[in-house]
Amino acid sequence: MPNKAKVALVTCREFPSLDGYDAVLVPRLRAMGLDVDAAIWDDAGVDWDSYDLVVVRSTWDYASRRDEFLAWARLVPRLANSAKVLEWNTDKHYLKDLEQRGVAVVPTTWLEPSMGLDARGLHTRMPALGDFVLKPAVGAGSVGAGRYSANDSQLRGRAIAYALRLLAGGATVMLQRYLPAVDTVGEVSMVYLDGRYAYAVRKAAMLTGPEQGGERRYQSEQLEGGYTPTAEELALGDAAMAGAMEALGNPLRPFLYARADVVPAADGSPALLELELTEPALFPELAAGGLDMVCRAIAGRLTPV
Repeated sequence: MPNKAKVALVTCREFPSLDGYDAVLVPRLRAMGLDVDAAIWDDAGVDWDSYDLVVVRSTWDYASRRDEFLAWARLVPRLANSAKVLEWNTDKHYLKDLEQRGVAVVPTTWLEPSMGLDARGLHTRMPALGDFVLKPAVGAGSVGAGRYSANDSQLRGRAIAYALRLLAGGATVMLQRYLPAVDTVGEVSMVYLDGRYAYAVRKAAMLTGPEQGGERRYQSEQLEGGYTPTAEELALGDAAMAGAMEALGNPLRPFLYARADVVPAADGSPALLELELTEPALFPELAAGGLDMVCRAIAGRLTPV
């Protein structure tokens, strides 16, 4: 590893010193002998060519500026994960790619702007009973996601109105049945570093009402560290990682970081909710040795293949 290699941990203007768990990486990486900066992705004064490695972390504003964010990524050398990975992963149509490769994903009805759906068309596609979730295909975390009840005519009307607004703005709408086991079992997030499973956390349900967008759902008081995935959960995470590598042409190096979020499906088997390759919260402080694992993975990227 080069002496005093330069590493940029990329953030946004809202969090110039990185957010939450990401901020603790800076002193730990510096203690390992690296020259580390928190760098704002759209700061024209940053010399990205000067860095030996650029790692996307707290870029929480990318979803509303996706085209600009991807244009930036394509110009940054030594970016992990690559611009190609970010382009694929920042549109949740990637779940279709994974499903076609045999990965069990949360069942989704895709409502496309090209379908020309009106209120009646949306009404007929929504479930007759139970709760369901609407969210845009481009969005970070749970921003823009809302949970609705098909049994409540007022909420169903709000869901239709929300979907119409998204479609009118050119956004694809994802319609998913809410899985009741999430309320009791929760959501499991498995963190992968350098392509290999590292650790997992369990998260509580947060989508408690209509249009609960605007706040990220992953907050420390709702997280449980030290979770051991079941064999089925781990197999699903591994399959999602393998499917993503295949979809992206089997890049020379595995993804530096990834987080596979799985939830219990209606039959109790795990289903993939998301595979985050862009700026996933990694929750390193919640896992035994998590900080060291993340930092070693970052430092390891400074060694040529």
